[in-house]
Amino acid sequence: MISIFDDMAQVTEAEVQRMLPLVDEQRRNEALRYKHLFGQFACLKSWLMLKELLKPLGVNDLKTSQNEHGKPYLVHHPNVHFNLSHCKNGIAVVVDLSPVGMDIESFRKDNLALVKKTMNPAEAEWIRSSANPVEAFTQYWTKKEAVVKLRGTGLTDDLYRILDGDGYRLETHVNREKNYAWSVAYTQ
Repeated sequence: MISIFDDMAQVTEAEVQRMLPLVDEQRRNEALRYKHLFGQFACLKSWLMLKELLKPLGVNDLKTSQNEHGKPYLVHHPNVHFNLSHCKNGIAVVVDLSPVGMDIESFRKDNLALVKKTMNPAEAEWIRSSANPVEAFTQYWTKKEAVVKLRGTGLTDDLYRILDGDGYRLETHVNREKNYAWSVAYTQ
């Protein structure tokens, strides 16, 4: 189950104040640690989106912990997996009964400086020859990040070869109107 939010006109102080009482104290405190309005909003909104996705599964206890690399999991529901991601243009949440990873990224020209550091030669060539290199890079980056999040290992993986593996299925989507891409990596 996936939920995408991209109505960024709702990112207001009033909306943050409205959402604060709808989350538990731990999430409230986490949201308020962010200095910028968007960070507060994204922290609260993603959690509320997660709560909605978990309702059909009968999950009401959202107590979380993290693995050694920071991947969160539900303490009392180890067979329910989730992932949250946000960028300036959107917020994405996924829930699955198997390990899952998700990433959402805005299109940014400055990302192209990362091609050499993060893409293997075939990926870099595909990006360079693409009609829209910024979009192509963002698609590849979200795929890699989704796989890293699926594995729960952090960015310690070999980014040049991360998409060469098996055991997962990828879905990638582009929203050209709102200038972002997102990918989900599911366990096969």
